[in-house]
Amino acid sequence: PSAIVWTNDEGGQDNSVTTASFEERDGSTLLTMVEVYHSKEALDAAGTGAAEATHETFGQLDDPLAELVA
Repeated sequence: PSAIVWTNDEGGQDNSVTTASFEERDGSTLLTMVEVYHSKEALDAAGTGAAEATHETFGQLDDPLAELVA
């Protein structure tokens, strides 16, 4: 697939949706990740912990990507 999309269910109503897109470029793969919130208030409530959340986000990709290469 060229993209994987999932909902980040943190137990509240302010769930975000993450899209990971894959594009082949000169024999390499470009990964673009976008996280969308349904309102500015939801984004503000999420805070600025994006750097810390990156490890969790990549962890969420482990299983779907492993299935693709299996």
